[in-house]
Amino acid sequence: MAYDLQLSHVGKVYDNGTPAVIDFNLDVEKGEFIAFLGPSGCGKTTTLRMIAGFESITSGDLLIRGNRVNDLLPEKRPTSMIFQNYALFPHMSVRQNVRFGLEVKQMPAAEADAKVDRILDKLGLSDVAHVRPTRLSGGQRQRIALARSLVVEPDILLLDEPLGALDANLRKSIQNELKLLQRDLGITFVFVTHAQSEALALSDRIVVMNAGRVEQISPPRELYTRPQSLFVARFIGANTLIPGTLRAVEGEVATLDTAFGALAGMRPPGQPAAGAAVSLVLPAEAVDILPGTATEAERAAYGTNLIPCRIERLQLIGHILQIAVRLPNDELVNLEGHADKYGGRLHAGTPGFVAWQPERATVIAN
Repeated sequence: MAYDLQLSHVGKVYDNGTPAVIDFNLDVEKGEFIAFLGPSGCGKTTTLRMIAGFESITSGDLLIRGNRVNDLLPEKRPTSMIFQNYALFPHMSVRQNVRFGLEVKQMPAAEADAKVDRILDKLGLSDVAHVRPTRLSGGQRQRIALARSLVVEPDILLLDEPLGALDANLRKSIQNELKLLQRDLGITFVFVTHAQSEALALSDRIVVMNAGRVEQISPPRELYTRPQSLFVARFIGANTLIPGTLRAVEGEVATLDTAFGALAGMRPPGQPAAGAAVSLVLPAEAVDILPGTATEAERAAYGTNLIPCRIERLQLIGHILQIAVRLPNDELVNLEGHADKYGGRLHAGTPGFVAWQPERATVIAN
């Protein structure tokens, strides 16, 4: 199968011997929207800059549409990059900014003008084509950066936290436009962000990085509901982790022994042996809070996945009820659910049970 982008055992070590990226492997299909997600210093921007050609590769191979580009200069690669600060030319008009890349490529004037007209119209910039970027809003400047990168028709568009400087409302609006534009153009996007919500909303797949290594590569929903490592479980979403020892795996369900007794979730990746140290990962929205004493029907429905608790605090934010409960080990756990689900049945200061279906929890190796 032909891929738009392939990174095979790619590594980067700085001159002082510090490893920045370690054994990075990724195959990207044409038209995919890939996000690199992780904390500051995890290597995501360094990886993006290696793809663009602004950072050298210490080891491994980088291929674009089957061609090895390790030593190819940035301007010779079929990529275009949008930086966090957009890097627009303040002395040029919007049109001149967008046209600049085509002039560098020495494209005939008539062809360049036609391409610029089309991309300005597509991104709603025609009315401000002769205005300088400094007189425009953050959202408009973001569109100019997009237009300048897309007009050269790259095989791959690289985006280094391009929405980081926008306010929350504008950021959400541009997110929606960005995804629609990417689908319309069919261009492969590789997007660096430290914002979980952004990666989960925009991406076809997310690459989670930590200390230079890839922790997990998954579609957003799978990443959110089926973390494969403790780092991902702690970094993505709002999960409660319960440590224990693996007792047995039957089919897709794993049972572990914990301080709260035997609990069950979906089987861990990698098939650890019985007796291995594992953790049960409970997403906040996967947990049910049962007020009072569990009924026979509830015990039948949840099996051993019932932990007594005390409801400490309730807070309604819009239609979401945020719930803080205290477990028998005195741990305070924050959960949430739709307000209609509980219908006023929960009260602060009263006992209850934390409960979940095994298929909504994940067991992972420690």
